[in-house]
Amino acid sequence: MRLSVVGIGPGGADYILPVAQQVLADADIVIGYSYYFQFIGHLLAEKCECIGKDLTEEEARAVLAVDSCAPGRHVVVISSGDAGIYAMASLVYQYASRHPEKEIDLQTIPGVSAFIAAAGKLGAPLGHDFCCISLSDLMTPWTTIEQRIKAAAFGDFVTSLYNPRSKKRFWQLERFKEIFLEHRSADTPVAIIRQVTRAEESILITTLKELPVEAVDMFSLVMVGNSQTYQFKNFLVTPRGYLDRKPQSGQEIQDESFRQIAEQMQRTDLSAADKWAVMRCIHTTADFEYEDLYHSNGNAIARWQTYLQEGGTIVTDVTMVQSGITRSFLEKYQAQVHCYLNAEGVLELAAREGLTRSQAGMRLAITKHPEALFVVGNAPTALFELCDHLGNADFKPAGIIGAPVGFVNVVESKLKLQAMKHIPYVIIKGRKGGSNVAASIVNAAFTYE
Repeated sequence: MRLSVVGIGPGGADYILPVAQQVLADADIVIGYSYYFQFIGHLLAEKCECIGKDLTEEEARAVLAVDSCAPGRHVVVISSGDAGIYAMASLVYQYASRHPEKEIDLQTIPGVSAFIAAAGKLGAPLGHDFCCISLSDLMTPWTTIEQRIKAAAFGDFVTSLYNPRSKKRFWQLERFKEIFLEHRSADTPVAIIRQVTRAEESILITTLKELPVEAVDMFSLVMVGNSQTYQFKNFLVTPRGYLDRKPQSGQEIQDESFRQIAEQMQRTDLSAADKWAVMRCIHTTADFEYEDLYHSNGNAIARWQTYLQEGGTIVTDVTMVQSGITRSFLEKYQAQVHCYLNAEGVLELAAREGLTRSQAGMRLAITKHPEALFVVGNAPTALFELCDHLGNADFKPAGIIGAPVGFVNVVESKLKLQAMKHIPYVIIKGRKGGSNVAASIVNAAFTYE
């Protein structure tokens, strides 16, 4: 005994697959919605028995098909489009699985689904990820359907709607439109394809905002583009990728990274120079908290750019900060960077005065480069040392970057610098910071445009 579930396509004779035609020609009994027999009658053998059912009798068709199976008999259940998409295959297989005592030879013959046929008519709307949603709540709770609509809208899927609207279910499509407009542009292309591949076929291309809900019925399929879909003549085109080509070179990857960072930033009080410095910090750390932690005064970044591009001097508290400053910037502008952490005499000074090495290195640097840009990315004691010397007449630095990281005295050292209103500074508030962040701020000053 054999039982086949056959997709007969969307209606056009040319859309019935050859394999489906062969199975239909071999059928002893064909069961389906009465309306569908007009599309396949010419393919059936004279001896074939045709049993038509009403549109709402899907479960009864499945039961009849399984019960009709008998040795030597080939039973066929027909579905429009593809038998596995919103169609009879699942019901037939479910019912058959409840009757394992019947040794039925089951098979599903695929067909051209309405959304595939509609996509062909529209050209290339399914070039990227897509989904199908049925708006019928006869078998699925509307709360579940609405969750799927929201997910499709948020996920930017090209979305095809089955069972979009009927005389009794007229409000669901309006709700769909409302949800999608919360996530998609009002100009998003939308197509209404009615009676696809049949003699009465009609296609209307419109926009999400202008979607005429009242023009849609149960013979219609609605297809909504994603954020990249556009209209070309009477076609819809969804590009294969969201970008023409993924970034490949180092510069392309960096540019795309900065684009994404800028898109997600929230602060509106930052100058263009400060925004660029924040972007460099986020790019280095992948941490958007730096947008809120960043604090500056005295138009620091713009002033430091002039200073550095005229061959200025940079002093860092540790070698990691020194290493993080881009070498090509230093070479281009003949700027100098120094770190005295391991300089001759630092250990002796630290031991004699009861200082940390970072603190002693900064004290030595102050005597050698009193007008430098001082950068602290590790040691809060180094930042304390700088603050303690700011009152001296012979110490007039170009500015200070205060980004030490850690727990002990880190917050306090930054607050002390923040109180020095007369000096251009950039501070990373709180416990975060580090050598990479401090170096990123220097690199931002070199490159701000």
